Formats: sequence, C-alpha cells, structure tokens
Amino acid sequence: MIEIRESFQISTRLISIHHSIRLAVSVTLSFTLLDCEKEMSGPQCCENPPTLSSSSGAGCVTEIGGLKAYVSGPSDSKLAILLISDVYGYEAPNLRNLADKVAGAGFYVVVPDFFYGDPFLPETNIPVWIKAHGTDKGFEDAKPIIAELRSKGINAIGAAGFCWGAKVAVELSKAGHIQAAVLLHPSFVTVDDIKEVKAPIAILGAEIDQYSPPKLLKQFEEVLSTKPEVNGYVKIFPGVDHGWSVRYKVEDEEAVKQANEAHQNMMDWFTQYVK
Repeated sequence: MIEIRESFQISTRLISIHHSIRLAVSVTLSFTLLDCEKEMSGPQCCENPPTLSSSSGAGCVTEIGGLKAYVSGPSDSKLAILLISDVYGYEAPNLRNLADKVAGAGFYVVVPDFFYGDPFLPETNIPVWIKAHGTDKGFEDAKPIIAELRSKGINAIGAAGFCWGAKVAVELSKAGHIQAAVLLHPSFVTVDDIKEVKAPIAILGAEIDQYSPPKLLKQFEEVLSTKPEVNGYVKIFPGVDHGWSVRYKVEDEEAVKQANEAHQNMMDWFTQYVK
C-alpha cells in the first residue's frame, strides 16, 4: 500500500507539472502575440495616412513574380532596387515618387503590392490586419520577385524597407538574397536580426519612434560594429517621427527637407553597394 500511495503521489505531481508547463507556454505565446499586435497598434504606426492613388508616379504597374508591382526606370538596367512599403502599400504617392527618384539614378525600381490590393486603411483594425499580412509572408512573396529579376539579367539587387517593409528587407539580407539593404524607421526588427545580416546595411531611424527608439538603434549600431565583414551605418534623424521618410506633407518644407535627406542617404548607399 505504501508503494501504491507513493506512486499515486508521484503521478499527481507529474500531472500538475505537465499542466503548469502547458499553462506557461500558453501564457508566453499569448503575450508574444499581444506584444506583436501592440507594436503596430499605437498611433505612430498609422499617423499621416497617404491618399492612395493607383495612377500616381511616372512609372507603370505590371506583374513581377506573381504580384502586381509599380515599376520605374530603365528595364534594361542590370541593377534593381526593391522598395518595400509600410502598411499603406504600393499606391502611396510619396513612395512612388521616391521610386521615380531612385530610377533617375539608373536603377530599375520595383514596388510590389505585398498586400494583394488590401493595404491598411485608417478604419481598419490593425492587429487583425497584421495577422493577415505578416512580414513572414512578405519575405516569401519577395523570393519569386527576386528570382524573376535575376532571370531577366539583373546582376545586383538592393532592398529598402519602410516600417513594416524593413522586416522583409532584413530577412532578405539574412538569407543572402540581396546585395544591400536600407531600413527606414523599421518595425519588428530585432537585435538578433541585425546579428544575422549578410549584406551591407544602412539603418535610418527617427528620434521620436516608439517602434525603433534611439536606444534600440544604438544597439543595432553596437552589433554592426562587431561584424567587420558587413558594412553598416546607423543614423538617427533629430526631431522627426516614425514614418517621416514617406508620410510627409508635400506642403511642409521642413518635412520634405528631412525626407529628402533620408532619400539621398538611401540612394548613396545603393550607389555604393549595388553595382
């Protein structure tokens, strides 16, 4: 009877431990999802929404790698740049104008519609939208685009990611799919991501940014300083908010000036490393 009682007590403890582990895992996963949703649910993420326009820009819309994409620049160029949008997608006029500006430097520029015609809108529930449009899917969708560009004779590809798009760009760098990356006011990017990048990377951040605050950007810089095999650059723009490089008002001269400075930094980086 003593052996049976002890066996029963041991089994009871094991069952209790098992349930405790399951509960801990469940709570951890719940908090992870909540943190992810919370990161993109603050006001900064969606401030200054653009007025989307399917006819904006000097380029045209075509299909590349199975996705619609706005393209601009010489189609016979051997150098391509992917501009990976924030949550507002590929019809944002400021983003398309930037694509035209980069194209003017001789690059073939591709701005894919990673959201399949379903960009974030101000009335949309951001956590629900993010679940349907994860950066992991954006990364997978980018691969056929890069493959098609390579098949057309493109020799070197750079990628610039804005907010949501920065995570996709950093994943492309980690996987060795691109020759250079630029992250502008990134979201979702972690120190561990920066540890794994393989291509030269410039990170352009805002002084006022709840998603990539200066403290985190400094950590990125510290990691890059320990990777002599990867050229890295981190710049914090004073007095600007998350999204400043593409969600500025064209009538605001100071905002345009700050955005243009970031654009020039991005173009200089690609000129140096995408060749």
